[in-house]
Amino acid sequence: MDSTLLPPAFPAPWASEWGQDRFGLYMDLDYQGIRQRFRWIMPGTFQMGSPETEAERYDDETLHKVTLTQGFWLADSACTQALWTAVMGNNPSRFRDDPNHPVENVSWLDVQQFIEKLNTLFPDLHSNLPTEAQWEYACRAGTQTPFSFGENITTEQVNYAGNYPYTGGEKGLYRKRTVPVKSLPPNPWGLFEMHGNVLEWCADWYEEYPTQAVTNPLGPDQGTSRVARGGSWRHYGWGTRSADRRRDKPGLRFDGIGFRLAPG
Repeated sequence: MDSTLLPPAFPAPWASEWGQDRFGLYMDLDYQGIRQRFRWIMPGTFQMGSPETEAERYDDETLHKVTLTQGFWLADSACTQALWTAVMGNNPSRFRDDPNHPVENVSWLDVQQFIEKLNTLFPDLHSNLPTEAQWEYACRAGTQTPFSFGENITTEQVNYAGNYPYTGGEKGLYRKRTVPVKSLPPNPWGLFEMHGNVLEWCADWYEEYPTQAVTNPLGPDQGTSRVARGGSWRHYGWGTRSADRRRDKPGLRFDGIGFRLAPG
């Protein structure tokens, strides 16, 4: 592997286990016996948004070139109820029958409190939320189709409202709830449930996309709504596309929204 594409410190001081597999480099964080795996996402350039020919797209998905000059670590799954409870001492989720379900019913502001406590426990972690650009880059995993799985999805791949499939797709199971993380197939970069299950908060305030090429976009310094990506178990097929964008008030909580960590 090109040394210029490697993380600046590997393994990090917080890593309990690390290595390389078919998806690339990984490091594990272990807290009270609860393990979260992080994967190294190498820098690169991609087309963010969707082409005007993509079915059931929105106008705010303006296709534009994005370059990420630095690689980053990203959790291979949404944060679980087990990890949230270990750090915060409570579980706000609706679907509590399995601690490996993603935590939901958490607002963007709640997540900031979780991140602050986690970073106090592991000062070298420097955790945060991914930017919207980092999230979509990782979700696409080198693809430019509506989904990282291709032109369409099944409910064996994505947990969504399967009775409302994406254009041309067949109806499937509507589970009406979350599923445990890592219970559905990963994308080509080893990231689980980037489509469906729970929406995932991003770091950015929402704004319209530019039309020109950009490098390392961070979003505006202020705004009224935060970005959430990926769709959830509640959403129709089109709402789980790689390019689909949601904007919600930072204080919003509901049973279809969670998050995924991105150590700094």
